[in-house]
Amino acid sequence: MPQKPVENFDKDSVLAWLIENSPAELDRLWQKADDVRCQCVGDDVWLRGLIEVSNNCARSCAYCGISLVAPRPKIYLMDKAEIMDSAKKALEYGYGTVVLQAGEDPRITGPWMADIVSCIKRETGLAITLSLGERSDEELKMWREAGADRYLLRFETSDEKLYRQIHPDLGGPSNRIAQLERMRGMGYEIGTGIMIGLPGQTWKSLANDIWLFRKYGIDMVGVGPFLESPGTPLAGELSKALRASAGDSQVPSDDLTALKVIALTRLLCPDTNIPATTALATIDPTGGRVHGLQRGANVVMPNVTPAEYRSLYQTYPGKAGTNETADVSRHKIESQILSLGRTIGKGPGTSLKYLQQH
Repeated sequence: MPQKPVENFDKDSVLAWLIENSPAELDRLWQKADDVRCQCVGDDVWLRGLIEVSNNCARSCAYCGISLVAPRPKIYLMDKAEIMDSAKKALEYGYGTVVLQAGEDPRITGPWMADIVSCIKRETGLAITLSLGERSDEELKMWREAGADRYLLRFETSDEKLYRQIHPDLGGPSNRIAQLERMRGMGYEIGTGIMIGLPGQTWKSLANDIWLFRKYGIDMVGVGPFLESPGTPLAGELSKALRASAGDSQVPSDDLTALKVIALTRLLCPDTNIPATTALATIDPTGGRVHGLQRGANVVMPNVTPAEYRSLYQTYPGKAGTNETADVSRHKIESQILSLGRTIGKGPGTSLKYLQQH
């Protein structure tokens, strides 16, 4: 039997690789993905300091542990001084970027965040990534003008029916792909991603998700296994119903499938920045992050959120690094990177795709 190609993909070959389970065949995929990573983005691993600004969200998404329908013991919003201290810690650690992440907290207004973005840029010079959900064009333009460089907004699944079942609209129809395209026009470097093994997700829709990364020329792609959050609809009857609808085509939420998606994304999007995500490290604490870096990833996002807030930002349970200090997380991640013979990138680590277009 002829071997499946590991380049010049079409959707059928992407699907074939997703369902491949032969260790020998997968070794070919891993090696090719690592080769392309080395050739196209090099051996540098870029570190982005993650600041979890707020665990409050106005949305009722069925999967998320900080959604309006999820049980949360305490709601918080970091103040400006705390955010600035965290950004300066990231600078001290040598990270080239900070990522300000939150739910769609109505207290995070356009002017409030614009002030913080401009202060971080002025006092640290760091690249600034925002991950604040679906926002108005007015806010997005304001933050870009204040100095924000990138925006992360995961479209979660390309299956429109499934998306509507897990992601209720809020004040108008939700169209994350359209927002990504508008943000590109504003000059943002854009990032997106999906959950792997989402209840109701089929192999065919997962293959289409990966294809969309290539179609839209995404600058950064973050993927990780779906992890059930207690108390949310996808931890109950809705999950059972969606899994039943997918039947034998239901994608598993495991590390192997996540690694396949990372490798295939690298082959389809060779210049894209791809993180070895926290979700992957959560599902496989000993090897998840390392395996991601060996199969196409070139970014890691160490957490620099203050300890008193880190345990409250639980989009899913058991999140890797929750009980570590920022110092411990930093040393652990840097040791893993160096053990692979990789180097720690210096500077913002801007997407090569973005640089070529600007």
